[in-house]
Amino acid sequence: MIADYSTALVGGPWRHEFVAANAARFHVALAEPDDGSGSRAGARAPLLVLLHTYPQFWWAWRHQVEALSAAGYRVAAMDLRGAGASDKPPLGYDVPTRTRDVAGVIRSLGADSAVVVGHGEGGTIAWAMAAMQPAVTRAVAALAAPHPAHLHVSHRAPYTAAMRRHIAFAQVPFLPERALGDGRFVDEVLRGGAVRPFDEDALELYRTAARIPFAAHCSTEALRWSVRSIPRMDGRRFTTAVRRRVDQPGLLLLGAEDPYVRTDAAAIDATALVRRLRVQVLDGVGHYLQEEDPEAVSGALLDWLADLDG
Repeated sequence: MIADYSTALVGGPWRHEFVAANAARFHVALAEPDDGSGSRAGARAPLLVLLHTYPQFWWAWRHQVEALSAAGYRVAAMDLRGAGASDKPPLGYDVPTRTRDVAGVIRSLGADSAVVVGHGEGGTIAWAMAAMQPAVTRAVAALAAPHPAHLHVSHRAPYTAAMRRHIAFAQVPFLPERALGDGRFVDEVLRGGAVRPFDEDALELYRTAARIPFAAHCSTEALRWSVRSIPRMDGRRFTTAVRRRVDQPGLLLLGAEDPYVRTDAAAIDATALVRRLRVQVLDGVGHYLQEEDPEAVSGALLDWLADLDG
């Protein structure tokens, strides 16, 4: 069964908006704090932009959208280029282009800057935002996402064999798209990374979203770029760009039982490059922290954000 983009427009205590940025249209689920006046005063609250990973879409952040907006923040959970209800152009799945996407969304939402929070693939983009889009990046939080600089560790070191197998499979032509479309690869990736099992209804929604036209191919193209760019000039330029030290505060949240990311190697490059870095490991969770223990993730983010605002 083919789905359409409306699959990603899940209802809840948020509203869905489409914003123009970087010559494309992006979907965000937007929640603003209620000041009790019935006005749009919440639009002046500090902006948080939340970025999902593969093969998910904005809905992975549903628990945090509600918790963070209730705490007084303006929260925009974004569908990345090629996913969910955002545009799916044939090009632009490299990280530098995607940082320009996020920067454009921040400006289109009327903010001068934002705290960028990303998970997995979205966490890589979040780290890159600090170096490549510093004017709009107030701070960065990354969940289960080693820093992409590869300054002291190789591309392979922070990842387990299970993650490397998934990335290798994504390099194969056609097969990953077919496996995402019929749900097999969605199940394999999500079930394989979670210590606390996904709810079956949640898995079914992710399977359906992967069947939105062009979503499977476009999402997979981002994983292909992460490998194929390594020996190329664009990959070398990216690595050089993210190796600069940054002044923005950073948070790295890791799952103690993550089947995909090695906690002993994940923080090495971030520690070297982020001047004000907090590293926190959550017990009893795997790769999908914000779904496996949403309260712990929301609490860790709010505690860190309180230090930024203090």
